Amino acid sequence: MTISERYAAILEYFTRNVPVAQSELDFRNPYELLVAVVLSAQCTDKRVNLTTPALFRRFPDMPSLAAADVEEVRELIRSISYPNSKAAHLVEMARKCVAEFGGEVPGTVEELMRLPGVGRKTANVVASIVHGEPVIAVDTHVFRVSHRLGLSRGRTPDAVERDLERHIPAELRPIAHHWLILHGRYVCTARRPACETCPLRAWCRENGRKNSTENS
Repeated sequence: MTISERYAAILEYFTRNVPVAQSELDFRNPYELLVAVVLSAQCTDKRVNLTTPALFRRFPDMPSLAAADVEEVRELIRSISYPNSKAAHLVEMARKCVAEFGGEVPGTVEELMRLPGVGRKTANVVASIVHGEPVIAVDTHVFRVSHRLGLSRGRTPDAVERDLERHIPAELRPIAHHWLILHGRYVCTARRPACETCPLRAWCRENGRKNSTENS
């Protein structure tokens, strides 16, 4: 099976069977999405969703967060991983948005990456969801699934991102990002992947290796 055939089969499956896929983070606007994605680094979406309601009640928009005391923000997000650094990043991020972008969330990946606490993955997520940019964010789920399925051999998230964007049509990239994340979160899990019931096993490189080993 060629790489193009593998991509075509997997994308066709998702297109037919998972026509709707979206972020599991709770948000109502670009500001809340950006904050939630920053908080989600090395933390579950479930935990973030339990934490953000109180944070957004206290700081409902970018200007209010920009004027916040870092310690108060830290107390509101203390159940999140790395609350000290994330609290500082959130306040610094908001201040930069107010100073340079009129209190709005920037519109491009490059502008987003200028914000404190915002790396390429976070920038891609926000640009994809808010602006429909044809980019794919590579988190641990996407990285793992891409390797196991045989969609990429890239050794870094950036390399995997390039492979995915090379083979996935621009119009599918925003939803493909969610397809791969959700597949990694619920089927192709890190410790106990559900290979026997996985709907993609016929095209999975890792599954093919297992079958070859068992039949040798």
